[in-house]
Amino acid sequence: MGNKEFNVIVIIENKSFINDPEGETIYHDLILKNKYNNIKSVRCAKVLKLIVNAKNPSDARLSVKKMCEDLRIFNPIVSNCQVNTISDK
Repeated sequence: MGNKEFNVIVIIENKSFINDPEGETIYHDLILKNKYNNIKSVRCAKVLKLIVNAKNPSDARLSVKKMCEDLRIFNPIVSNCQVNTISDK
C-alpha cells in the first residue's frame, strides 16, 4: 500500500513558567477594554500546519516531530512542541 497525505499540526508554546507577553497583552485587552471578565488566562502559541506523505498517521507524526527537533524549530529549554496528526487529507 502506498503513502497517503496527512494533515499534521505542530503547536509550539512557551512552557508554563516562561512569561508570555503577547498572551498577557491580549488578556488585558479582553478584560480591560471589552469587559470579557469570564476569560481567566490567555497563552499564545505558534501553529504550523503541514501536509505530510506517510504510510500512516503515526509515521506522519513521528517524521514531523523528528524534523522539528533536527531543525530546532523550537527551543526545548523554554518551549513545548506538540505534534498531532489530525486526519488524512
